[in-house]
Amino acid sequence: MLLKYWLILAVYIPSAVAMDYFHLSQVRLLESDFSRAQSRNIEYLLALDPERLLAPYYTAAGLEPKAVNYGNWESAGLDGHMAGHYLSALSMAWAATANVEVKRRLDDMLLQLSEIQKANRNGYLGAVPNGKLLWQQLSSGKVEADLFTLNRTWVPWYNIHKMLAGLRDAWWYASDNTAKQMLIDFALWIEAVTANLSDGDMQAMLITEYGGMNELLADVADITGDQRFIQLAKRFNQQSFLQPLIEQKDKLSGLHANTQIPKVVGFERLAALTESKTLHSASEYFWKNVVDSRSVAIGGNSVREHFHATDDFQSMLDEVEGPETCNTYNLLKLTRLLYQRAPKQQYVDYYERALYNHILSSQDPKTGGLVYFTPMRPQHYRVYSSVEDGMWCCVGSGLENHTKYGEFIYAYQANELYVNLFIPSRLRWDSLGTTIRQETGFPDQDSTRIIFESDSSVSLRLRYPSWVTGDGPHLTINGKPVKVEISPQGYIELERPWSKGDQVELHLPMSISSETLPGVPDYHALFYGPIVLAAKTQPFAGEQLDFIADDSRMGHIASGEVCPVDRVPIFVSDKLDFTKNISRVAGNPLQFSVTEGAGLMGLAKPVLMPFYRLHRSRYMLYWPHATPAQLVKKQQQRKLLEGKHKRLSSLTLDQVSPGEQQPEVEHDYTGQEAEAGVNFGRHWRHASGWFEYTLADEKLQATVLRIDYWGADKGRRFSIEVNGVTVAVVESSGEHGATFISQDYPLSDKIVSMAVEGRHRVRFVAAENSIAGGIYGVRLLKAAP
Repeated sequence: MLLKYWLILAVYIPSAVAMDYFHLSQVRLLESDFSRAQSRNIEYLLALDPERLLAPYYTAAGLEPKAVNYGNWESAGLDGHMAGHYLSALSMAWAATANVEVKRRLDDMLLQLSEIQKANRNGYLGAVPNGKLLWQQLSSGKVEADLFTLNRTWVPWYNIHKMLAGLRDAWWYASDNTAKQMLIDFALWIEAVTANLSDGDMQAMLITEYGGMNELLADVADITGDQRFIQLAKRFNQQSFLQPLIEQKDKLSGLHANTQIPKVVGFERLAALTESKTLHSASEYFWKNVVDSRSVAIGGNSVREHFHATDDFQSMLDEVEGPETCNTYNLLKLTRLLYQRAPKQQYVDYYERALYNHILSSQDPKTGGLVYFTPMRPQHYRVYSSVEDGMWCCVGSGLENHTKYGEFIYAYQANELYVNLFIPSRLRWDSLGTTIRQETGFPDQDSTRIIFESDSSVSLRLRYPSWVTGDGPHLTINGKPVKVEISPQGYIELERPWSKGDQVELHLPMSISSETLPGVPDYHALFYGPIVLAAKTQPFAGEQLDFIADDSRMGHIASGEVCPVDRVPIFVSDKLDFTKNISRVAGNPLQFSVTEGAGLMGLAKPVLMPFYRLHRSRYMLYWPHATPAQLVKKQQQRKLLEGKHKRLSSLTLDQVSPGEQQPEVEHDYTGQEAEAGVNFGRHWRHASGWFEYTLADEKLQATVLRIDYWGADKGRRFSIEVNGVTVAVVESSGEHGATFISQDYPLSDKIVSMAVEGRHRVRFVAAENSIAGGIYGVRLLKAAP
């Protein structure tokens, strides 16, 4: 029988923070792009069926579900992850809007989850497939971990983390005491299920993606005041990832980005609660590395979900799987925590950039559908989720994104009010009896107005953004000019008693600017102030794209035809001053035209607009530039490389990138005694046992199996099997040296005919006392290129 939490001794836990935030219920959005996105998001929330979201929880508890599971990721191993996000989104939406139907949904969800937790009789509240066996194995000390599977279960702690977060948010944002007790009981179950794992076992387990388990357990410690949860949270700190950050060493290239960011959120949360300078320094280093060295113009990061090398962003232009929305969702959480501890201007600048250009842009304004990947590749496009079919991670986090726009607009310290973002809103500061209203047309207008709706003694701090141009900001109080003085933190400080009706108006001049893609200096993003500008394009005549994703496992990828490099619009000029030839469109303050003097080729009369307002279209976000002398040579080089890539793609029936999460899940990866890692920016997998994938070939056209290796590997002996038949015995010699090589193996008609329902099983088996791999690529071809 589970002990109730009131029997546990609680102690005080300090918190090393300098700044506080207002509860979401104290900030109401006024009419703007943000309020409209919030409303559309609530419509999406209410269109989801709670009974279908709860179905896997009933099943896991041995109860009869009231409806059928959703499909997509909700029936592919991550069953139940959406319900946790749904709780969080409902809780935030209730706080942000007081929507009665949202609250009814939240209460009903919690009531049913409470009954499910009681049925489990041990505090557990998860829906992990085959969870009973998994948790029994862990309780007995059995750990078999890979990057994305734990005891052959897909990222179970990641899944658990979502429901924990949902219960926490129901307490934080909706003050639901039942959710609080459910959260504590669930945390006690985690303590029990990991009790028999040694520190070594725990670290072995943490190889598998585990979300922000350290963050959530730190939150439980903060909620309860009990140090035991601090210690449990620390057990979920992956030391092999943390130690390089502590030593300020960059070991991030090749890592799965959104596996790492939540861990660092946990590091910083623990840093605040334990006053750990070491954890805080590690978190700061990570944030600076990712934001300054691994992010693109919209504030997003990663290609195909992984961090690329800091000095080469070319893959951003080549691939269609650009920055993942979940990454930015989590990086903004980290940014809030870092700002709370040290209110630096760099944190606000990044938050604003990512919020407008990535988060706000990730919602379809027509349907509320959500985006997974935002391609940076010139003239590609995005696809959006639908209520019934899209159950991706970025749908779950996306439902939260558009409910909490009010969380960073304002912050406070004692009686000092910090205005960070220029978003129309009303703030009710209950403890000081102060209400203010922010009226602004930003970014369509370059000003904001603060209106006091009550007498107040607050000290006002207005942000002075780094993007302000010209002769700087202009300030008036009740229409009278006031001299502007900037604090070291980047705020205009106003100290005076305020009367009801007082108005403070701040003008923030903006201009067009450009920013190069790191490591690819001939590609530029265009900005107006902090707003990324882009243009719609139509490179293929008569093309009809489907912008709504289907329910397939990889439906979140915009998999339509990519635009060849020779069709990409390009600025051609001897100098990098083409921004001078971009001007406003009359009557449209945030639309711009490109004049002939800019030297733009390949796109007639483009209209530049905020990227967050550009939807359901191919687009240009990064623009190439060349001098007239460079133009022909560059186009020929890129066309040659792309021609080879296109030829290989046309012959490819299916392929796997070993060691990468989504491709391996999509191709039914299994293995024994297998490991994965990164070498020179490419992922590999090897095994002292075996590992295998399933590759599709519906029409049985395969004639060649191509395998990619690292040429310097030597002394490794293994066999390659296709459909149970050995097609090659490999012994690596290292003769090719430190470079990647490809080896083709012919497939007989007999082997190909043995495919089951058009699917080939490709297995790599290590010889005795040796290793199979490393394998860097697996590709089925119609013919050798």
